[in-house]
Amino acid sequence: MEIREVSKAFGGVQAVTRVSLDVTKGEIVSVIGPNGAGKTTVLNMISGFYHPDTGRIALEGRDVTDLAPSRIAELGVARTFQNIALFRGMTVLDNLMLGRHVHMKSGVLSAFLYWGLAQKEEVRHRRRVEDIIDFLKIQDLRGRPTGSLAYGLQKRVELGRALALDPKVLLLDEPMGGMNQEEKEDMARFILDVNEEWSTTIILIEHDMGVVMDISDRVAVLDMGQKIAEGTPQEVRANAAVIKAYLGDPKGSTAKEARRG
Repeated sequence: MEIREVSKAFGGVQAVTRVSLDVTKGEIVSVIGPNGAGKTTVLNMISGFYHPDTGRIALEGRDVTDLAPSRIAELGVARTFQNIALFRGMTVLDNLMLGRHVHMKSGVLSAFLYWGLAQKEEVRHRRRVEDIIDFLKIQDLRGRPTGSLAYGLQKRVELGRALALDPKVLLLDEPMGGMNQEEKEDMARFILDVNEEWSTTIILIEHDMGVVMDISDRVAVLDMGQKIAEGTPQEVRANAAVIKAYLGDPKGSTAKEARRG
C-alpha cells in the first residue's frame, strides 16, 4: 500500500495535510495521535469512503485513489469501524456471511435459475465462515443475535466479518476501544495470528500505547492532520517530541509475551 501526499479538507477544516505512508506486504503498521489528528480520515481515504483532495493511493501498484468503496473491497481491502457497525438483529453467522458478499458470483436471479450452482457456492462460503468462527473461538455464538453479545464479543464478530472478505489489507479502527485488559490481550493475539498465519497486511489505529508498541512493526504519528514521526516502535518511543506529546510512559498490554506463554 502506497499513500502519497494525501490531503483532505472538510469545509474550512484541514483534516489531513500531505500525509505519506508506505506499508509493505505482511506488516503491521499503527497510526497514532490524539483525537482529531486525522487518523480515521486516512483510513477512510484508503477504503474509498472519502476521496483525497490531492495526492494518490495505490494498492500493489494500482491507483485506487478515486475508486468506490465496493471496488476497493473487491481488490482486497477490508475494515472495522471505531463504532461497531454490525446488524444487531442478525445472527453472528449471518453477519459473517455478509462479509463474503464480494466473493459471491450468484445473484438473486441466478439463484432461481441455477439453484444447484448457487447452493454449491453457498456451501463453499459457509465453510470459509465456519473456519473464521473457529479461528475466533466463537463457535457457541454462531446462532446468537449480535445485539445480545457483550461489547468485546461484538468487536470480535466485527473483526470476523472483515476477515470473511479474505483481505490483503485489513484496516482496524480502534479494535480494542472500550475493552477491558483481558479482552484487549485476546484481540491482540487474534491480530497477531491473522498477520502471521495469513500474511495479512494490517493498518491499525489504536490509543492503547502498550498494544501499539507490542504488536507493531512500524508506527506513524499524526498531529493536527500532519505526520510528525514514523519508525519502529523503538524509534518512536525514543522520539522526545512524540514521548512528550503522546506517549508518556507506555504501559499496558503485553500481548506478545502472553501469546508466547
